[in-house]
Amino acid sequence: MSQATITLLFLAFAIVMFVWEKIPLGVTSMIVCIGLVVTGVLEWKAAFAGFIDSNVILFVAMFIVGGALFETGMANKIGGVVTHFAKSERQLIVAIMVIVGLMSGVLSNTGTAAVLIPVVIGIAAKSGYSRSRLLMPLVFAAAMGGNLSLIGAPGNLIAQSAMEEMGKSFGFFEYAKVGIPILIVGIIYFAFIGYKFLPEKSGGDSQAYDTQRDFSDVPKWKQYLSLIILVLTLLGMIFEKQTGIKLCIAGCIGALALILTGVISEKDALKSIDLKTIFLFGGTLSLAAALSSTGAGEMIANKVIGVLGANPSPYVLTFVVFMLCCVLTNFMSNTATTALMVPICVSIANGMGADPSAVLMACVIGGSCAYATPIGMPANTMVISAGGYTFKDYAKAGVPLILVATAVSMILLPILFPFFP
Repeated sequence: MSQATITLLFLAFAIVMFVWEKIPLGVTSMIVCIGLVVTGVLEWKAAFAGFIDSNVILFVAMFIVGGALFETGMANKIGGVVTHFAKSERQLIVAIMVIVGLMSGVLSNTGTAAVLIPVVIGIAAKSGYSRSRLLMPLVFAAAMGGNLSLIGAPGNLIAQSAMEEMGKSFGFFEYAKVGIPILIVGIIYFAFIGYKFLPEKSGGDSQAYDTQRDFSDVPKWKQYLSLIILVLTLLGMIFEKQTGIKLCIAGCIGALALILTGVISEKDALKSIDLKTIFLFGGTLSLAAALSSTGAGEMIANKVIGVLGANPSPYVLTFVVFMLCCVLTNFMSNTATTALMVPICVSIANGMGADPSAVLMACVIGGSCAYATPIGMPANTMVISAGGYTFKDYAKAGVPLILVATAVSMILLPILFPFFP
């Protein structure tokens, strides 16, 4: 049996077990990770490389930064300010999505989500609304906001480099031509229809966000210092290119500063790290690595596109590319999905004599639609414990949003990026 076939079998196993949820998601991820090593698909170093991935380091650091914001009661205090202006649950959802969407346009969407998760949990505690109904719109808005600028998500730059090789380029806000309408329509959708699909959970699994607490005995300096360090950490992330300090390192500096100043104790810092999230994300990265290294991901892409025949309609091709990227990105990282699909898209568009801009844009936008699974993007994984979500919760709320994004994209792409200009 080929390594690609074994990888596809593990992918099928992971999908079934994630949906069935008879064993914990993190355990399923580790079974896949270990299985890929035992069957010889991956070397053990490659399989476990996910656990020292920069996103996992960022998770650990931001769990501590967020934990400090909550341990001191500052998240609840900020929540009180926001809930003063947003009087209903739907107004809160809209406010959260607007703020997160705009921030993730210029920041890493994972970083944006990591910074704002404890704030939103504080808002939920203060308002009395279920955090599970606020956290999911937060991470979806972070994904949509990644399409507002060239630096919004790594996949955007992959498509840009492909364009530059052909002597063309996307402008800094070129993605926003489709990204802003998707964000606006997505927010309107959640305000009027989508909120009905959001799960109603009582509390969540994460001990770090226990809302039943009295914070009156916490010194004011600890509350304000937790917020100051959070803001400085955020600024470090915004100016990553200028400082040369990676997002995950900026997060680690913030976490260490909180422990060293005594804002949060070492014990509480360790308690705030959600190991379930770490195992789920780190273990699943081995599957993404196997899909890429064995050619299994490329095999799926080629089979689907091969069905279109030798001379497909540009419109059909764009739709198929978009939907294929939507599916792949929910089980691989959007960066890996875009990296896999970009060369395939360029070669097909060139073969047709069409401008590849529309197909590449479909590839990037489709690759950002990681709404339907908890492993689609790091931000989804970060809220799984705090929201008490199941795999099916993501599918129920995320699949309709994918359909909304598809409809908007299929209307705008041929108009804004003509195939034969």
